[in-house]
Amino acid sequence: MKASMVLNRLSRRRVLRGMLEGGAVTLGLPLLDCFLNGNGTAMASGEPIPVRFGTWFWGLGMDARVFVPKTLGAHYDLPEEIAALAPVRDHLNLYTNFNALRDAAQNLCHYTGWVILRTGMAPASEDDRPGQTIDVTISRQIGRTTRFPQLTATADGDVRNTFSYENANTPNSAEWSPLNFYTRLFGPDFQDPNASSFTPNPRVMLRKGILSALMDQTQAVVKAVGSEDRARLQQYFTGLRDLEHEFDQQLTKPEPIAACRPPAATQADPPAGLETTLVAERHRMMTDLLVMAVACDQTRVFNMAYSTASASTAKAGYEKPHHTTTHEEAVDAALGYQPTASWFLRRSMESWAYFVQAFGGIKEGDGTLLDNLLIYGSTDHAWARIHSLEGIPMFTAGRAGGRVKSGLHIDGAATPATRLGYTMMKLFGVELGSWGTQSNQTSKAISEMLA
Repeated sequence: MKASMVLNRLSRRRVLRGMLEGGAVTLGLPLLDCFLNGNGTAMASGEPIPVRFGTWFWGLGMDARVFVPKTLGAHYDLPEEIAALAPVRDHLNLYTNFNALRDAAQNLCHYTGWVILRTGMAPASEDDRPGQTIDVTISRQIGRTTRFPQLTATADGDVRNTFSYENANTPNSAEWSPLNFYTRLFGPDFQDPNASSFTPNPRVMLRKGILSALMDQTQAVVKAVGSEDRARLQQYFTGLRDLEHEFDQQLTKPEPIAACRPPAATQADPPAGLETTLVAERHRMMTDLLVMAVACDQTRVFNMAYSTASASTAKAGYEKPHHTTTHEEAVDAALGYQPTASWFLRRSMESWAYFVQAFGGIKEGDGTLLDNLLIYGSTDHAWARIHSLEGIPMFTAGRAGGRVKSGLHIDGAATPATRLGYTMMKLFGVELGSWGTQSNQTSKAISEMLA
């Protein structure tokens, strides 16, 4: 048979099937050139390389005097506080002079700002928990065909440090241990898409069978309770359906992925502590695992937090953590800013640069993994010393499969910061006429960033 005739009958999902000692076995095909189009930008079938979405968080904002570039557009200058971003500047957009608007609500320190940026609403109190955050909204659009609808991690060692919420009652807990994160991602339940054989995990098959049997009874239970309980049950059963979908993914042979190279097993967690070198080490380890989880199509939506909102990172030999320093350190008369507070902020920007570089180091198609994703970088305040929300800085990294321009400094002209969230959700196909509440409501995209 001619080679061209064989290739016409192949697809990336094609497997060889047979029997081994009475059991069915399959052999997946590697990522062949014939599965791609002529220039490696999509599958031969026309299916595009998937575009992913992520978030990255740092606490305590910035000092505009040494953070905000003096020039706009491409090739913007890099003041002292963001000098570490030089290797990745062309992959980043920096958004300044945007405002998080609280209307009649009080300014809840280290809380109001990030909630507005990630949900579009200003919380009325600290008990006013965030509704669905932007990562979850986008995950429901693009993340339901992978093993994990979203992954959330933190570098500060606190599992409670999450900026991702399914709803007001359901935060997505952050993974804090590189060792546990490795086991979760690449442990016994991981199915290597490039493995020569595939054997469904019998434990997963059993779990799915039990869950499927229970799901058949859900409607009868829903009909038997009152309206409030019905709403709670619907929310609970939605979670169970998501779990069942995750089981389905684990029982299906994954497609081969050239960029997927499962890392060596993590041997131990870094020492506990919030000293900046320990946080940076933990951040690096969690980043490397997260990057390969995305490359192996374990997830298409992810979150990473460098610190808490009221960052408590510490400097060796210095008696105060970052948060306390922002309030108590005097402004140096010669420099014009708080030198130690700025030292802390520069360490977070170093980790942000590492995060972006790590995705840019994975080849995918005719570009890199970074070309096929968009990362949203956000914080809790503009100038932490006074807890300001005016001029709150934001970043994006990546080009979202060619949909976004990069390497730009964009001035928001004091418009709502929610414009960036609105623009990103529209880019990922979320149908919405506007986003946000009260003064944060917007239907105006940031056109300068769109390709």
